[in-house]
Amino acid sequence: MESLILNLLNVASFVFIIRAILSWFRIGADSPFRPIVDVIYSITEPVLAPIRRMLPPMGGFDFSIIIVILGIRLLLMPVVASIL
Repeated sequence: MESLILNLLNVASFVFIIRAILSWFRIGADSPFRPIVDVIYSITEPVLAPIRRMLPPMGGFDFSIIIVILGIRLLLMPVVASIL
């Protein structure tokens, strides 16, 4: 059970990192990668939007992804400790 939770949290962390990297690129509607980008955004946006609403404006920077990844890492700590 712990390894399943560990794997899910690692995948979630990876998806949010991919989302952060994708935000640096402009991907047009005619791009062959557009369906993948849409799926990643639809998975991550429900988690990021509430955090983004709670954060004060920070000069155009979006720190919500960093907060989510740190939260996932904090959740991973007890799971890893229980495995060891």
